[in-house]
Amino acid sequence: MTTRHVLPLLLAAVSFAACAQAPDAGRAEQMRAELHKRFGAADTNVDGRLTRDEARGKMPWVYRNFDAIDSAHTGSVTMAQIEAYAVTQQRSSRQK
Repeated sequence: MTTRHVLPLLLAAVSFAACAQAPDAGRAEQMRAELHKRFGAADTNVDGRLTRDEARGKMPWVYRNFDAIDSAHTGSVTMAQIEAYAVTQQRSSRQK
């Protein structure tokens, strides 16, 4: 499975767990930890935010959806914004 396929799955698991619907909370927590690890690796200046350039190679899903995640147009996104966007995407895909 490629990186571009793994991140959406990780985000879905995080949002799923956040809604307290995950049947395997341990697995969801492992996936959430992996997501945070990848965020930390991408955050090269360790400021708790990702710029578009930081997201480019390490978090391609974030890079592709950067403008939507950065709804305030600050030029960077936080882990909380990424998780919130993933939840809205998951909810909208369920409604279709």
